[in-house]
Amino acid sequence: MAKFTTRLDNNFCFLSHNTSTSQSSILLNRTSRKNLQLQLSPSKHRLNFEVLCSIKEKENVKGEIEKVGGGASSGGLVNGVRVEELDRKTGLGRENASKEAGFDLVWPPWKNIPQRYKLIGTTSLAFVICNMDKVNLSVAIIPMSHQFGWNSSVAGVVQSSFFWGYALSQLPGGWLSKLFGGRKVLEIGVLAWSLATALVPILAGFMPGLLLSRVLVGIGEGVSPSAATDLIARSIPLEERSRAVSFVFGGLSVGSVTGLLVAPTLIQNLGWESVFYLFGFLGIWWYLGFHFLGEGRASDAVEVEHVAPLQSANLHKLWNNSLEELAETKTSWSNTQEELRASLKDVPWKAFFRLPAVWAMIYAHFCGSWGHYTCLSWLPTFFSEELNLNLREAAWVSILPPLASVFVTSIAAQFSDNLIANGVETTTVRKICQAISFLSPATCMILSSLDLGLQPWEIVGILSCGLALSSFALSGLYCTHQDISPEYASILLGITNTVGAVPGIVGVALTGFLLDSTHSWSMSLFAPSIFFYLTGTIVWLAFASSKPQSFSESD
Repeated sequence: MAKFTTRLDNNFCFLSHNTSTSQSSILLNRTSRKNLQLQLSPSKHRLNFEVLCSIKEKENVKGEIEKVGGGASSGGLVNGVRVEELDRKTGLGRENASKEAGFDLVWPPWKNIPQRYKLIGTTSLAFVICNMDKVNLSVAIIPMSHQFGWNSSVAGVVQSSFFWGYALSQLPGGWLSKLFGGRKVLEIGVLAWSLATALVPILAGFMPGLLLSRVLVGIGEGVSPSAATDLIARSIPLEERSRAVSFVFGGLSVGSVTGLLVAPTLIQNLGWESVFYLFGFLGIWWYLGFHFLGEGRASDAVEVEHVAPLQSANLHKLWNNSLEELAETKTSWSNTQEELRASLKDVPWKAFFRLPAVWAMIYAHFCGSWGHYTCLSWLPTFFSEELNLNLREAAWVSILPPLASVFVTSIAAQFSDNLIANGVETTTVRKICQAISFLSPATCMILSSLDLGLQPWEIVGILSCGLALSSFALSGLYCTHQDISPEYASILLGITNTVGAVPGIVGVALTGFLLDSTHSWSMSLFAPSIFFYLTGTIVWLAFASSKPQSFSESD
């Protein structure tokens, strides 16, 4: 390893590295005050070196010249630049004798980003992949139905099977997130739903296997909202909370856009199986990348050990510590089991359900999910059959609502955070945002259901606007869990999301049955959603509250 120290008044500096088999050198020449020339002479062998540039006092320079008094070949000074040849066994040498100049190459680029931003960013990316795996079936269901001879009722059951697992995993996801932290729960969930997604083409011809694979996708994705809520509640202050929630859950809209944009092209060129293989691989890639980010600090420590090897005493100590950690593994596992049992008893379940605001959250979540899930599952088919669009056109038109939601989400987040920062009561802000998210799609669905002689593109535009404005819920309902109790936010979301998953089971399947019975999209898709949007608005305005609750009672 080589090290050199340079001064500001030097014209050039020379770094050499000599071994018994090769020579390598770097020449840095200052041709002017503004220009630098870097010359590297090649070597047959790879040269690993660390460069530490430091500034010393002029008086010290003279002393060093007198001491060394030699040329570059002896490891002395070349035109005032000291060059030291260090063997790897001697560590970093005498770099502590000077002050660091302070121009370090930061790698990886995200190294100095605050930890909470890293977590929020990667969580949002997980949500992008989450909805890509959720909407892929809503497009693939059309060619799959043709291949396997499914009618609307069977197609509805296949699509609703996702929500069976989604509903089952909500409460366990919230509880596990509180106990182990949302980060660990999220990464396990992503891996589970990605593997299950990749299995869909293999099991598609066997209905029980297909339903089971979609249930497993739902279980994996079902823990992600609670895990994300736990991350936000632990790391994001109140004045940034709306933006954090919107950024994370806004990934769902981006995922819907990406999935609906990519899926038709893949299906037409590579077959419907390709969307499940590709999207499943993306989730596995995210899982591996998430581990890489989490192990960044550990990797840095390993690199330091390679630069300056540990002394034998330190190695012996490290070995002893590893043995002690291994010996404690069994004890730690038994302690974890005891914590699991104790944590269930510590959750104030009865106190939750005595609060009217919690019931308002539950019903509002149910109502919002009914409109969201039924439209997410059936809009491509609606555009294809009712508006006579082909597969690609239907999928691309279905992109418009989630694409518009991306822009609405950022506006809603800034709007709500500014109101709170200006002193408006948090409960009032949450009520305003949630009322917008319910009344907007209800109004647009009413207009689309009436026989007003609207053109297909007008119906598409009206529905897109209404569903996009429903994203105000991210600054309304979805922030209320953290407002009421950061400690139990993940469990509260698990409760409301469990009920909110029921429309995915009942509503998606019921839409298919009603469509077969009535042959009317207005009666099967729009009328139930309008009813729940309107009643949800009434309940929310009457009982919702963001007042912090201690839930200190032992129930």
